[in-house]
Amino acid sequence: MGLEDVWLPRSLSGLVFQWGTGLASSGRRLCPGQILPLFWTAKEPSRVTGLENSKAVCVVAGAGHSASVTDAGELYVWGSNKHGQLASQAAFLPLAQKIEAHYFQNEKVTAVWSGWTHLVAQTETGKVFTWGRADYGQLGRKLESCEDWTWEKQGSFLPCSRPQKSTPSSLQCLTGATEVSCGSEHNLAVIGGVCFSWGWNEHGMCGDGTEANIWVPKPVQALRSSSALLIGCGAGHSLALCHLSVLSTQGQHLKVTGPSPDATEDARSQEALDNERNREERQPETSTQSRSDGCRNGGLVTETL
Repeated sequence: MGLEDVWLPRSLSGLVFQWGTGLASSGRRLCPGQILPLFWTAKEPSRVTGLENSKAVCVVAGAGHSASVTDAGELYVWGSNKHGQLASQAAFLPLAQKIEAHYFQNEKVTAVWSGWTHLVAQTETGKVFTWGRADYGQLGRKLESCEDWTWEKQGSFLPCSRPQKSTPSSLQCLTGATEVSCGSEHNLAVIGGVCFSWGWNEHGMCGDGTEANIWVPKPVQALRSSSALLIGCGAGHSLALCHLSVLSTQGQHLKVTGPSPDATEDARSQEALDNERNREERQPETSTQSRSDGCRNGGLVTETL
């Protein structure tokens, strides 16, 4: 599902439909003089143009872009390319366009995930590629200098022309990932049962106990004693379904958030006071009277003859 009033489902026969008008104005502005395909202005499901000869097996959508993987291992993208997430020199792709295989080392793409402004894809050998916006660490790497770009004046013969910003690049540390999930600008991945995180961390969703952005994928230490099975990312939070190890189920190496030392000490002090009060209440009334008389006589207890 898209994030700007656009819906993107896939049928069982591999046909991709889109509807919702949220991106039509951007398309008209970025591609002046071009007539947008019907699916950009449709309020009912409409076939995505450019995928007629392909059978989709996966579809995803970001804030202003969409992507689809076909049964032939090809990756198609369309929509806004504001942050280079479409690996194209066009500012906006009104038609679905294939990202050439050489970007993925000539391997077939088997899966794709999308954040708001970046994409993550995995190939048939388990390699993981990232590209798109990178200013919060979304890509798990720093952009190469040749990937940097600035806006250029659009030429009349290329109405959507602009230099390329980011191209798919492999992250070796994520090779073999069995699960990947993208939030708005952060990501999670599972490799060998270990949960890794990277990207935007303003709300602590990378799970390292800080709010500093994570620029390179690193293990979530709080889950080190468990095996991650499934993961999920929201815009500002993360989830993990884990299998706890035997040691963890016995209470070892399991991080549990509890009361602060000061709170524990206060509780112990209160318990001591309660115990003392209970002991006093159990004393005979004569003892209480004796202590009272002793106090009234300056601590000297006298006996009446």
